[in-house]
Amino acid sequence: MAERKFLWWQELPYTEVCRWAKEECDLAILPIGAIEQHGPHSPCGVDAFNAIGMAELAAKKSGAMLLPCPMYGSHPYHHWHMPGTIPLSYETHIALLVDIIRGAAVAGYNKFIILSAHGQVSTTLVAVHKLGLEGYFTLSLHWYDFLRDNKDVLEDYMWHADEAETSVGLFLYPQYIDMSKAEPGGGTPLVDRRWIIAPGMTPRPGMMYHFEGTFARPEYLELKNGVIGDPTKATREKGEKLVTRTVDFIVELINDIMTRWPVGVKPPVK
Repeated sequence: MAERKFLWWQELPYTEVCRWAKEECDLAILPIGAIEQHGPHSPCGVDAFNAIGMAELAAKKSGAMLLPCPMYGSHPYHHWHMPGTIPLSYETHIALLVDIIRGAAVAGYNKFIILSAHGQVSTTLVAVHKLGLEGYFTLSLHWYDFLRDNKDVLEDYMWHADEAETSVGLFLYPQYIDMSKAEPGGGTPLVDRRWIIAPGMTPRPGMMYHFEGTFARPEYLELKNGVIGDPTKATREKGEKLVTRTVDFIVELINDIMTRWPVGVKPPVK
């Protein structure tokens, strides 16, 4: 596969965008995140920065096209009304994702991966199935669930602005992380934690995914510093391991898709 100087759709003329789909790789990655507070030590763009950084590394290894990242995202109910967080309504975010994929398909792209670094399954799953009804091959993955436990790297599961997210930030965008302001935080769910699957946790019998119910009080009432977990345990080395493992899985997935459905072949969704 030919190398290209620029990886992002918005950096290329339309002629090169179309040529790449026709001759090199017709799979495009749409990284999505959010504008959301991540405690006093991390920027509000953490989720978007994580998605962008991982998508770019995956594109370098696989040849996939990179679609521009919409910085805003959808949020579970308990994130709303927290200073620093700017949520989109569920209907707006679903429509945004669907329209982006539709538009990218016009340039010849036949396979799509929505790479989310933010908990927004309430909209990504709906968008994927709406697109499926229209015949678009679209996969949606959230990096922490795609990766799973990683207890050999982390002391805890991934929560929010915590050891995991801060470690990834220290690896991908250390200039925005101020560890002198990192401090533990937490919240108490409305049911025992044994019923709730933490982000990226391998489920056990009797557990529900953490976005399958109204398990938590609103963050603006519950969290003192906007943190769930302990970011003081974060290191750049942990972040590099998490990012590398995630990217390797994504590249393996892309290679499998492109082997089964080569350039120019549209998977028979419809």
